Amino acid sequence: MTALGGDGGRREASGAPYDAVPLTLEGGRGGDGCVSFRREKYVPKGGPNGGDGGKGGDVFLVASANIHGFFSLRGRKKLKAPNGAQGGTNRRFGKAGADLEINVPIGTEVRDAHSDILLKDLLEDGQRVRIANGGDPGRGNAKFAHATKQTPRFAEEGRAGASRDIVLSLKLIADAGLVGLPNAGKSTLLARLSKSRTEIGAHRFTTLAPHLGVVELSPSQRITFADLPGLIAGAHAGKGLGDQFLKHVERTRVLVHIVAFDPTDSSPDVDVAYRTVRGELASYSPDLAEKPEIVALSKCDLPGWEAALNSLAREADAEVTPFSAVSGKGLDALIQRVARVLGAAEDDEDDW
Repeated sequence: MTALGGDGGRREASGAPYDAVPLTLEGGRGGDGCVSFRREKYVPKGGPNGGDGGKGGDVFLVASANIHGFFSLRGRKKLKAPNGAQGGTNRRFGKAGADLEINVPIGTEVRDAHSDILLKDLLEDGQRVRIANGGDPGRGNAKFAHATKQTPRFAEEGRAGASRDIVLSLKLIADAGLVGLPNAGKSTLLARLSKSRTEIGAHRFTTLAPHLGVVELSPSQRITFADLPGLIAGAHAGKGLGDQFLKHVERTRVLVHIVAFDPTDSSPDVDVAYRTVRGELASYSPDLAEKPEIVALSKCDLPGWEAALNSLAREADAEVTPFSAVSGKGLDALIQRVARVLGAAEDDEDDW
């Protein structure tokens, strides 16, 4: 079995979408049959004994919790499984080509590149799907001997493996998705809550790809958070990171809407920031806007945050949880609130 995949902890470079990769996958060619005749002492005209070739390797996609992107596949236009070996003398079969396993992240959608039909949705660790079959092997000349043709001097060629053009795209799966404008403090929060090593900086679009972090509440309870790229006005129409971001939100169970308090007026008012993100979610998908939402105000270690909290609560018509990822203030309350909302969402799902 040949395996391919793994990002080695590396981040995707900016440019082409990090979460969509076109590939041509091809099964290995079947091995040719062998033309051979017995060579025995005192038997000058031995019968045919050429063996069959080996089957070509299949190509599988395998979902892996250890893979977080398509870094290892970028620039790889075509991947092919090994060919089967030619048959041997004395009716020996050729060795089958090894199957090629390509590791991809959980949440990978596999689509036909020409029809855009969804072939498979890989949602669980270890789930695998065969995309391209290996070619059938050719038969050796021993298989063609019969009463009227006892010494066939030909064998069958192996068949080419199946080939398929696909597009791999990633839709992140997480319990809670952190949404908000750029620089709302999502990466800082995730880094503080978990062992995630996200890139933090005071410039827009610091997060170019989703990051996952896990918060363990107990040995039996954990919450997976996804730090998703910041939204801007017009994202539903493709501005900024656009729908590259929004499609990831679809698979989170709860939205944690982070609004930053900034007393320097270098960012929008909390009311405007909240309305901007809510508008983009609703414009992209009404169902997305209906997901359970927790509203949280970040940077509440700065003076004057109380007035911003009250204003945001009126705008959102909901409870707002204040916190500071720098000082740690309010983090326990935020985590417990996320756990409660997730529990309620799970009960609702069970009712169905």
